[in-house]
Amino acid sequence: MPESTYDIVMIGAGPGGYVAAIRAAQLGMKAALVEREHLGGVCLNWGCIPTKALLRNAEVARLLGEGKEFGFNVENVTLDYGAAIDRSRKIAARLVKGVETLMKGNHVDVIWGSGRLTSPTSVAVTTKEGNTQTLTAKAIIIATGSRARLIPGVVADGERVLTARHALERRELPKSTIIIGAGPIGLEFATVWHAYGANVTVVEVLDHILPAEDEEASAELARHFRRQKIQTLTSTRVESVETTASGVQVRATGPKGEQMLEGEVALVANGVRPNSEGLGLESVGVTTEQGWITVDGFMRTNVPTVYAIGDVNGLLPLAHVASAQALLAVETIAGHKTRPFDVNVMPRGTYTFPQVASFGLSEAKARAQGLTVRVGKFPFLANGKALGLGDNAGFVKIIAEERSGEIVGAVVVGPEATELLAELVLARAAELTPDEIARTVHAHPTLSEVVMEAAHSVFGKAIHNV
Repeated sequence: MPESTYDIVMIGAGPGGYVAAIRAAQLGMKAALVEREHLGGVCLNWGCIPTKALLRNAEVARLLGEGKEFGFNVENVTLDYGAAIDRSRKIAARLVKGVETLMKGNHVDVIWGSGRLTSPTSVAVTTKEGNTQTLTAKAIIIATGSRARLIPGVVADGERVLTARHALERRELPKSTIIIGAGPIGLEFATVWHAYGANVTVVEVLDHILPAEDEEASAELARHFRRQKIQTLTSTRVESVETTASGVQVRATGPKGEQMLEGEVALVANGVRPNSEGLGLESVGVTTEQGWITVDGFMRTNVPTVYAIGDVNGLLPLAHVASAQALLAVETIAGHKTRPFDVNVMPRGTYTFPQVASFGLSEAKARAQGLTVRVGKFPFLANGKALGLGDNAGFVKIIAEERSGEIVGAVVVGPEATELLAELVLARAAELTPDEIARTVHAHPTLSEVVMEAAHSVFGKAIHNV
């Protein structure tokens, strides 16, 4: 049996918990990581990693369909969706093995079971066999993540009504699907399934897809979805989901009144809810709001020895945000000088075709907050590298505060948008201005030149603007 006394205990081994364990070990702390299912959490096993593998397969399938443009002819191509799922599972398994190796290399004790706070400094871990071990620690980090939020009255049976996890376990391609929710998860599955030949309809209750993003970016993606013949129904509320012998019937109400949508499966992708039940939070006095654990800028709860990171605190439910919060929490516990969490420098990404990536404030939100802003925008259509790739949809848009020049937000729609965003996030974190980006020489020909041109455009001086 592992020891029971630690400097720090993490509950949950996703990208928050396991990263926290590694940083704690690096700082000389004796660490334990409690996990009830899989190292790597949802992200590595059932979320961001396997979906990105599937999206790569979808990209290849799309390029095969566009062979004429590139001067080759592919006939009698067979797309094996089951093989794509198998590939995604192998990649996930490989990364999970890597996390196991990291735990061993950093001498982190992995305790398998469900953790529950029994005091501000103790965690009871119950195994699947019903055995219980109590761990004591100077500090405890809760990193239990989130799960799919279902529509009231709708049960996800894994056969006809799916969550993202069900969808990633399913080796059979649905011939037709109704996707409820036009956020990143729903739109990424729409991209994959459509590339393999499925008939896809996406339903969103708000007035545009990707409702958390800049409206220009959403409109650009919606335009390309229409070109791909992926149907999107916005301002449309799902009233009920019924299973039938052959599939599902989704009753929805929108601008044209009530309609009945039919498909082989329905995917519920309208958000997440926190995994905060059964953790003993109430008995210890940890404050929550609608299940989300309340934290300050350093991830501390109202109980001084208890911290909460990642999806369970609801600040921004993304894997890389959980990892960033993990480093912040552990370094704070260790007594290092840290900066409070700033959601406005956290990148967001949607891996559709084209990709959408952003951080900070959209143009509309900046103006709504009373900021006077200058906006620079430049299209990929004028970029030589994008034209050579045959992937020239979209633009880079930079929002800067007029007086100080500070970048308050940016959005990239287009090829490798999620990779290109990092330069802008770094500029924001380092308090650089668009002028400093514009004066930085970018190699030619590269996609990153669009970032440079957008920075020039903030001042109305883009070189290749027509």
